[in-house]
Amino acid sequence: MTRLGNVFVISAPSGGGKTTLAGQILNAMPDVERSVSMTTRPPREGERDGRDYFFVSEKAFEAVRKKKGFLEHARVFGQSYGTPNAFVDTQRRRGKDILLLIDVQGARQVQKNLKDAIRVFVMPPSMEELRRRLENRSTDAPEEIQRRLKIAKREMREAGQFDYVVVNLDLAKAVDELRAIIIAERLKVTTSRRHREAAAGGRGDLQEYRSSVRLLRRRGGASPQ
Repeated sequence: MTRLGNVFVISAPSGGGKTTLAGQILNAMPDVERSVSMTTRPPREGERDGRDYFFVSEKAFEAVRKKKGFLEHARVFGQSYGTPNAFVDTQRRRGKDILLLIDVQGARQVQKNLKDAIRVFVMPPSMEELRRRLENRSTDAPEEIQRRLKIAKREMREAGQFDYVVVNLDLAKAVDELRAIIIAERLKVTTSRRHREAAAGGRGDLQEYRSSVRLLRRRGGASPQ
């Protein structure tokens, strides 16, 4: 039986490194997919429609919103962003874990609409480092960088509301930590589901269930219910 994939909401201040971090995870874990969001902002250099985002007009975006076709949607820096429900549902049913790279505002909506979503906040090591990263991107004017830093301070105060916090000081370490979170959550869900299915299944499943009980007892754990 194919397991239902998990949804991981990855949030960070602008320039916090969530896109780079997620890219490393996607390369290392083939059973993880990135949710492709819809946006009204123009594509940046190197971005491709359907891979990085679905780039649409305001009119097209509003048509999807009116049909309640988004898991979350938000207005950020003057542009609209949204996560299509259909993509997430389809990939989860195929057993894929999904990464949602969204801001704090969108993460709040997901928490309300999808109770089993796991939220991870990627924290920059300092405001000075965050400023340096934003300046090195060379995509924003100084006034825009200052505005993003102001918003970043507010977003970082909400990090304690997330399930996990990963400090992105060293990229390799941050990747290892996020990978560990994904694996731990996957094991937590599949273990409990396996026990329930084994208890309700046929003879072969019952034998598997009894074996798992004996293993847990040897380890000193409680028997599955």
